[in-house]
Amino acid sequence: MTTEGHIAALERRHQELDRQIQAELQNTRHDDLMVSALKRKKLEVKDELYKYTTTTQ
Repeated sequence: MTTEGHIAALERRHQELDRQIQAELQNTRHDDLMVSALKRKKLEVKDELYKYTTTTQ
């Protein structure tokens, strides 16, 4: 996979995690542990995205 392809995949994953977080928060009985885990994963993806975008410039 090219670097651009990897970045695009990470961006899609980041957006999907954001959608999952929003969907969970809309639930009246949302699981705080689930939301925390999703947010942690989203941050990991964001950090990886930052690493790739700063090294390709």
